[in-house]
Amino acid sequence: MSEPRRLRGHKATATCCIASRDRPGIVATAGEDGCICWFDMRCKDAQFVMEVGPEPVSSLCFKPGNEDIIYVSSGNEVKCFDVNMATSQKLLQSYHYNKEEINQIACNSKSTFLASTDDSGDIKIIDMHQHCLYKTLRAGHTSICSSVQFIPWRAWEVITGGLDSKLIIWDFSKGRPTKIVDFGSPKMKGTNMAQSFNPAFVHAIAVPDYDMLDTSGNICVVARGDGAVDVINIESELAATRSKSTTKVHKGSQSTPPVAEGSRLHLDYTLGGHVAAVSCAAFSLFGERGKFIITGGNDKSVKVWECSRYLDVGQSGSNNNILHLNINLSKKVNWLCTTPTASENLVVCDTTKVVKVYSVL
Repeated sequence: MSEPRRLRGHKATATCCIASRDRPGIVATAGEDGCICWFDMRCKDAQFVMEVGPEPVSSLCFKPGNEDIIYVSSGNEVKCFDVNMATSQKLLQSYHYNKEEINQIACNSKSTFLASTDDSGDIKIIDMHQHCLYKTLRAGHTSICSSVQFIPWRAWEVITGGLDSKLIIWDFSKGRPTKIVDFGSPKMKGTNMAQSFNPAFVHAIAVPDYDMLDTSGNICVVARGDGAVDVINIESELAATRSKSTTKVHKGSQSTPPVAEGSRLHLDYTLGGHVAAVSCAAFSLFGERGKFIITGGNDKSVKVWECSRYLDVGQSGSNNNILHLNINLSKKVNWLCTTPTASENLVVCDTTKVVKVYSVL
């Protein structure tokens, strides 16, 4: 692995990053300095620096279909900007629905709803057309809600993870959970008890874009505090829940056996995985989109997993070759993202103010 390119512009630790899908090579990074730096990989220096406010920026996301619009979370506020890199920025909207510090924001694929999660465990669903609060999802997480993603192939469902070790699939139109996976329960801790003494907190989740589904399948990647990465088949999990519900309704009558407890792949240190908390996860945008799962952790490493092998692992019983690449770093990883370019396609924010860019072939 060659030396990474270094992107300089932040005055404090870089917290997160996103890459443009429509304009390959355009990357936005955020930091504890309350700024967003815009980079064009064809140029040497930051093209544009936005000052969002005095508080650290915790999360970024583009508006799907219009990447001139960017959503930014800072403190307990979500701000929406119209950004023209050649000239200036314009604040379009500001949402103050979260009572505590926001950890992540996400837009759905139709750009109709935005979700924001906070330290109270609440998830706010914001109507982006009416600019109002649509729904509050609560009484699911009992601790900090750290991550959120919409499920592209399910128009009214969103998935969240928290520091209560729970992964929850919600029907946000009804405001209630449809599936809860508790990684803290004894049956979910796995057979490798030496993995880590840390709890199986859910630090981050990743769901494939709609155009990745043929490659990746209907899965969710879960980055855990005990160093493990779980790949879960969402449809199998929901089918198992529906089957159990049907069985209860028809208790005492003849019925088909319930579906097995979902299709899951457990990637841990025995497969060359992380040996400390996993902080982030993303799908690859380069090459065959969604082919790789990329994770970063507090063990100062980035792992590239071959996602397309996932469906075959359970049949073959061998997953020793699922780790495609390991990248050793000098600092813990805060966040990472991928770009749709042939080189300089992995952007890593670590615990410094300098953002690193690697080429993953």
